[in-house]
Amino acid sequence: MAGDRVKAGVPNGSNSMALASSSDPSEDKIQERGQWSNKMEFILSVAGSIIGLGNMWRFPYLCYKNGGGAFLIPYLIFLFTCGVPVFFLETALGQFTSEGGITCWRKISPLFEGLGYGTQVIVCLLNFYYIIVLAWGIFYFYSSFTWDLPWASCNNTWNTETCVEFQRRNENVTQPANATSPVIEFWERRVLRISPGLDHMGSVNWDLALCLLVAWVLCYFCIWKGVKSTGKVVYFTATFPYIMLIVLLIRGVTLPGAMRGIEFYLTPDLGRLADPQVWMDAGTQIFFSYAICIGCLTALGSYNKYNSNCYRDCLYLCFLNSGTSFIAGFAIFSILGFMSYEQNVPIAEVAESGPGLAFIAYPRAVTMMPFSTLWACCFFIMIIFLGLDSQFVCVESLVTAIVDMYPALFRKKNRRELFLLGLSFLSFLVGLIMVMEGGMYVFQLFDYYAASGMCLLFMAIFESVCIAWVYGADRFYDNIEDMIGYRPGPFIKYCWMYFTPITCIGTFAFSLIKYTPLKYNKEYVYPWWGYMVGWFLGLASMLCIPLWMLFKISTTDGTLRERVQKLIRPSEDLPRTRKEQENMLAMFAPEEGQTQTVTYKGGYTPVGVADC
Repeated sequence: MAGDRVKAGVPNGSNSMALASSSDPSEDKIQERGQWSNKMEFILSVAGSIIGLGNMWRFPYLCYKNGGGAFLIPYLIFLFTCGVPVFFLETALGQFTSEGGITCWRKISPLFEGLGYGTQVIVCLLNFYYIIVLAWGIFYFYSSFTWDLPWASCNNTWNTETCVEFQRRNENVTQPANATSPVIEFWERRVLRISPGLDHMGSVNWDLALCLLVAWVLCYFCIWKGVKSTGKVVYFTATFPYIMLIVLLIRGVTLPGAMRGIEFYLTPDLGRLADPQVWMDAGTQIFFSYAICIGCLTALGSYNKYNSNCYRDCLYLCFLNSGTSFIAGFAIFSILGFMSYEQNVPIAEVAESGPGLAFIAYPRAVTMMPFSTLWACCFFIMIIFLGLDSQFVCVESLVTAIVDMYPALFRKKNRRELFLLGLSFLSFLVGLIMVMEGGMYVFQLFDYYAASGMCLLFMAIFESVCIAWVYGADRFYDNIEDMIGYRPGPFIKYCWMYFTPITCIGTFAFSLIKYTPLKYNKEYVYPWWGYMVGWFLGLASMLCIPLWMLFKISTTDGTLRERVQKLIRPSEDLPRTRKEQENMLAMFAPEEGQTQTVTYKGGYTPVGVADC
């Protein structure tokens, strides 16, 4: 019984009264919420959430851009001072409270409930635009069902006169100065059909819209039954991408020019460490790749068993994530080295960040493989799975947060499924804007501002301050000890108290100072109103915290000091540790022959004082 979760109990006068309380509706809520069937479902769900397309395109690009192997120094510093501590904090918080991304903060400190709203605003905006990547992947997957891949040649209606099939080029023939590859033309002129700018949105690309609909249908049925369906789907969606990554890595390193790319990727330039921008890139990359400060980890952790060793799991998952990013760099830069060799241009001209690496560099490598159609299908299935498990975990996070806020409404038969259906349909309608001819410009606005490094850093500052200084780092360590049976080393606690907030504040301030407006392909400048929309997307989440604090303080009774003290106090129905249970039972010792009621995770259990 020492590991059971205990809530505040009060003495009752008789056994009948203790047993009658078992019909309390809060107990029904806990029983209906569900848990992972086993540890592996949690591991794979988190792995699927944090290991996505960003591992394929963002980390390798930042590594090459910021000093090659030297970039690993600031990356590892941010990993251990911010990434791992916040990752563990959110997972343990969800496991301890068994609540989603909003109600968990309400229980810890009602004053900081706005932090939960802010994270869910980020994840809501993320749900709108991230799934567009799946739509692109589905479009490529469909286009792969042909003997001659459409991006392998210049013999298509969308190709221009400057299109050159570099793999078949004749060295004695002068190539156009502005020569482009069929891979790039397929991406820009066939898939995106991109317009001149944001103020020329054009019409909806209905083939992409259909792919977007398919993506939302897949996402819906992956999570429509909650953890019962999610836990089973991840067995495949989280493991298959690793098989394809290994295949592409083997193929990439055997291509001519591959070593040129790998050397370019890893060659250390220690002089770059003097540039503060390198450190900011390392910090923001940690927050991007670890899915922290968006509520996903809290939601996934909330379905854990109370005694699950989340500390050990978090360490394994963090190292798995960073290791995947590093290995993916070898795969992608071996291919970029080959492209550089093939086109006889510097690697810097073919290396770029963003979707271009996934939808230009990798498809180019696939065309060089025997049975290219087969490999293209497998590759884009990998892209779809990488995006799908990240997407449906984010949707699950939002649904969990809202259902936990209104359990009486959404935890009745079929209510959750209908709510999820409505949310998916609304998100699909918003996503139609991003599959228009000017949709790529809108996609970049969402990607650059809505889930920017500044937003995530802002959330991390308040998360660490709330846990370490308002709720109390030692108290939270007591909660963790009650769950896993021991206290983690003090380094994590000191990170929450000092290193994490200081590092995040410094990085946040520098990101404001060094802010540069978004440009598409480093050339297109957005109109002024486009930047206004972008800042609105970014501030929508950050303003939730101060606005909620003002609202709660203004609507609470008492003097200002009394209001603040009341609002920073943890909720009375917060789960109690074994030590707190014993103290409470000692205070309310029943008379001889009577029983005392305490609430366990598994149900109300009448126990005598001697039995505790």
